[in-house]
Amino acid sequence: MNKLRPLVLGLGFPLLVFLVWYLASEGLLIPAHILPSPRVILEYLLGALVDKSLFPHLQLTLFRVVVGFSLGYFFGVLIALLTSLITPIREVLDPTIQGIRAIPPLAWIPLFIIWLGIGEESKVFLIALTSFFPVYLNVCAGFQGVDRKIIELSKVLGHSPAETIQAVYFPSISPNLWTAARSGLGLAWMVVVAAELLGASKGLGFLLQFGRNVARPEISLACLILFALLGKLSDSILATLEQINLKWRDTIHA
Repeated sequence: MNKLRPLVLGLGFPLLVFLVWYLASEGLLIPAHILPSPRVILEYLLGALVDKSLFPHLQLTLFRVVVGFSLGYFFGVLIALLTSLITPIREVLDPTIQGIRAIPPLAWIPLFIIWLGIGEESKVFLIALTSFFPVYLNVCAGFQGVDRKIIELSKVLGHSPAETIQAVYFPSISPNLWTAARSGLGLAWMVVVAAELLGASKGLGFLLQFGRNVARPEISLACLILFALLGKLSDSILATLEQINLKWRDTIHA
C-alpha cells in the first residue's frame, strides 16, 4: 500500500479535474466549441490510433525531442567540463554563454529558418540550443560544489588529472548530471511546440495548430494531453534511472 500511495495521490487530482470537466461539458454548462467533453477528445484519440493517422506526428515529435535533447545534453556536459576545469576557457567562454542564455529561445526561430531552412535541422537545433543551457548551468554548479579537500587528497595519492576527474569529479557531480538531464528534457518538450508551429507539416505541434485552424478544439486539447503524458513519462523514466544510479546517497529520500 505504501508503494501505491504516491500513485493514487498523484492521479487523484487529475482525475478529479477530468470528472468536473466531464460533468460540466456533458451538462452543457460549457459550450462545446470552447471546451469539448473529455469523451469527444477520447473518441478522437482512439479514432486517430485506429486509423494510424496520429503515429507520423507522434514519431516525428519524438525524433525531434530525442535528437535535439541529446545534442544539447552532450555539448552542455562537454563545455561545462572544459569551463569548470580549465580557467582560461571559462574566462573566454562563460561570459558569452551567459549572454546568449538571456536570449529567448523563440527569438532564434527567424534566424534558424534563414540559416537552416524549414526542415528538420532548424527544429532540432532550436531544441538542442534550448536544452543546452540548463544542462550547462547544472553541471557547472556540480563542479563548483566538489569538495576541495577530496581533490587535494587525490593529488596527494598521486592521481593524474584524468584519474581525478574519473574518481572524484564525476561521482561528485553525478546528481547534477541527472538534474541537468531532467531540466533539459523538460525544456525540450516545451520548445518543440514552438519549433513545430512554424514551418512544419507534421508533428504534435503542427497538429495542435491544425485543430485551431479547422475549429476543432478536441484535436488541440488531445495534443496538449499527449504532450503532458509524454513529458511526464520521459521525466519518470529519468527519475527512475536517477534513483537506481544514485541509490548510494545517504539522503532522506534515498
